[in-house]
Amino acid sequence: MLSKATIKDIQSLQHKKFRDETHTFLAEGPKVVHELLQESAFECVAIYGLADWVEKAIQESTEFEKYMHIVSEIELSKLATYTTPNKVVAVFKKATVVSNFELKNNITLVLDDIQDPGNLGTIIRTADWFGVKNIVCSLKTADAYNSKVVQSTMASLARVNILYTDHIDWVKKNRSVKVLATLLKGNALKEYKGLGEGILLIGNEANGLCEELQQLADEKITIPGFGKAESLNAAIATAIVLYELKNS
Repeated sequence: MLSKATIKDIQSLQHKKFRDETHTFLAEGPKVVHELLQESAFECVAIYGLADWVEKAIQESTEFEKYMHIVSEIELSKLATYTTPNKVVAVFKKATVVSNFELKNNITLVLDDIQDPGNLGTIIRTADWFGVKNIVCSLKTADAYNSKVVQSTMASLARVNILYTDHIDWVKKNRSVKVLATLLKGNALKEYKGLGEGILLIGNEANGLCEELQQLADEKITIPGFGKAESLNAAIATAIVLYELKNS
């Protein structure tokens, strides 16, 4: 049986303040937990699972047996953030962030206050799909270790380096490659097909890209539309642009 203190500590990881203080985060569900355990980016702290999940996991591999704790369905429901808990939750240490990375021959994303965890999670997973290794986030961007983000990124969170910083200052200091701003009005995206390197600026869901970042852009690009929708979802726009930039 889990102690009240342990339950309280795990529940506290639903809040960014405590994730930052402990440098840990929570992952939920067999698929997410299994995939994160296979990645070297995150050190496992503890795993709490229903008996059938733990027994099956140990049969498959004893590597993480020392971290495993069998809990009841009631206990699991107290640990999980979702209404219907899914067999297991695990606590991991956050990854080490790399701040000095190569811009040449790479696409680097810069996110300007992406606030919806679902959007951020999709962007991280999309970046991983297209081989984007680094994402620079404004300090007001949603927390990459929010449970919704972790869930939607799957193991992509372990393969993409995510740096939170003063993103405007970062762009000013890192202009060794072309800076591209995604806007409603700009040059047609097809003109940049197969570009292969550059800093791609993605704006806030409601307000778009801030004026200061627009002024820093070398090129302004847009995805031509054919209907009446006002704009595209930030995550979908990111996927479309990355497809064009990464494919010759």
